[in-house]
Amino acid sequence: MCQKCNFIPFVKMCASGNDFIVINNMKQDIPIDPSMVKKWCDRKRGIGADGVLVLESSLSALFKMRIINADGSEAEMCGNGARCIAMYAYLKGITGKVLKFETLSGIINAEIGEGQVKIQLTKASNIQLNMKIDNYPIVHSINTGVPHAVLLVDDVEAIDVVTTGREIRYHQAFKPAGTNVNFVEIIDGAHIKVRTYERGVEDETLACGTGSSASACICALLGMVSSPVRVITRGGEILTIYIEQDDIFLEGEASIVFEGKQWGVKSA
Repeated sequence: MCQKCNFIPFVKMCASGNDFIVINNMKQDIPIDPSMVKKWCDRKRGIGADGVLVLESSLSALFKMRIINADGSEAEMCGNGARCIAMYAYLKGITGKVLKFETLSGIINAEIGEGQVKIQLTKASNIQLNMKIDNYPIVHSINTGVPHAVLLVDDVEAIDVVTTGREIRYHQAFKPAGTNVNFVEIIDGAHIKVRTYERGVEDETLACGTGSSASACICALLGMVSSPVRVITRGGEILTIYIEQDDIFLEGEASIVFEGKQWGVKSA
């Protein structure tokens, strides 16, 4: 048997229906490649997850969070993933209730509550309102750590999220990186319902933290809601978005589902 082969400890975590495999690689001794991630995230033949979150060492914060999607691509940021990894670090004794960590989008500040995690997202950028793209309803665009398209609809339950979301995700207007796509129904001045097609997962997910934040920000910019905005996700859980001038905060539950070991390869 190859002596480099080993069982890699992992924790399966969930935040508002987004599920992740969390791996502590602070010692940098676990080579993680896209093919391994695809196998681990496969819901029929693997553990099953929307993506893999990896803790790595950082020179600018407590640790660095890598986000690898189920298709093997790497994301700059994931709101629900960030809440999971913050809770993981707290429960494993890596940090106290207040922490900051590095992502490809920048430094994320987090605070642990009773089963809840509140994070401060990087400042929103690349905001474009009232874009007209082909025959779709008016499209708004914003980056809340990763790019998001936001479409306001009368009834989110009537939308074919996968078909329409995939078309917009790959549309020429958002090339080369593509975009996540959110369909938003206004409930009242403090509540919205959101369904999201996630880039990298290439499907609808039960929730998207940066997508919920993007949707709340766009609705606030359009004067339709005011902070705090409570977002009803596809999975039924509620995320709370706080918009304080240029600062955006995302709050919601994050928990460990189970722990285990997966077969992998460790460096010599």
